[in-house]
Amino acid sequence: MTRHYNFCAGPAALPSAVLERARSELLDYQGRGLSVMEMSHRSDEFVAIAERAEADLRDLLAIPSHYRVLFLQGGASMQFSMIPMNLLGQGGSANFIQTGVWGKKALNEAKRLGFACHVAASSEANGHTAVPGEESLTISDDAAYLHYTSNETIGGLEFDYIPQAIRVDGNDVPLVCDMSSNILSGPIDVSEFGVIYAGAQKNIGPAGLTIVLVRDDLLGSAPSTIPSLFDYQLLAEAGSMVNTPPTYAWYLSGLVFQWLKNDVGGLEAMDAMNQRKAQKLYAAIDGSRFYSNPIARQNRSRMNVPFVLADERLDALFLREADEAGLLNLKGHRSVGGMRASLYNAVPEEAVDALIAFMADFEQRRG
Repeated sequence: MTRHYNFCAGPAALPSAVLERARSELLDYQGRGLSVMEMSHRSDEFVAIAERAEADLRDLLAIPSHYRVLFLQGGASMQFSMIPMNLLGQGGSANFIQTGVWGKKALNEAKRLGFACHVAASSEANGHTAVPGEESLTISDDAAYLHYTSNETIGGLEFDYIPQAIRVDGNDVPLVCDMSSNILSGPIDVSEFGVIYAGAQKNIGPAGLTIVLVRDDLLGSAPSTIPSLFDYQLLAEAGSMVNTPPTYAWYLSGLVFQWLKNDVGGLEAMDAMNQRKAQKLYAAIDGSRFYSNPIARQNRSRMNVPFVLADERLDALFLREADEAGLLNLKGHRSVGGMRASLYNAVPEEAVDALIAFMADFEQRRG
């Protein structure tokens, strides 16, 4: 069997060591004679798996004790509804920094549910090629929280700053962040946020799981009329097991956390690798007259690198030859076209080297 290099934006590459470990335990988990997929989520074995995963994630991100860690279903898109349901129970409005497709989806879902919303800043005027400066933020007087997407997967736009504490009527406005495509790519200070959420299928594990970190003081404000499966307080009290959770995705994510800690050496080491991978690819693009990237340099994503060819008529040929060379899933999102190389944690540096070599060869032959 040959493993190719997978640049998919999600579901994305998983570490080979994790897949091999899962394969070895697939039929018989640690001598128990059954698969993790067949376990009761309330069994001692699975509870141990769940507790180990949370402990490892807390260690990796240095999550303070006054934050709950939730392992949920529904994808990050479910949080577009759950966040306003939980944080606007006492009134006020949801404020948004809108920098692309996913931020807009979060905004539109809150509007769809009838919540008051305010756009504090937007990059729409520049075509979502640069993040609005922090000085341009205009927060509403009734802001209950400020939401932003730290890395826009489709457009390849990443924030180069964390909005600092904003106060309204003497109170801090909680910062809510969708980190689906750059969580665990490097260290972060969790204490700067009220809520962090992330779909698993980029840097955490397989699709089907969403991680939510929520500060204790933000629990308990949801109205009793929302579904119990949407209530952070109830989910936290039940250890994310109000109903049957996505057990196998939880288990695999726990293996990824162990890989990051034991094989990679933690998030500082992971950050250095990710910086190196992205810098290599951007340097190749910038050094070429055949490829280009539209994003402002300070906001270029480390995780998702979009690029276009000088002649879009060559796009299909580029993708076909790349696939034949074992470089998979380089097609850009249908809304923007072109190419996109996602360089998540599990994409090795040699994959980036192979892509750069292919791009140079293709340019020489077709440019």
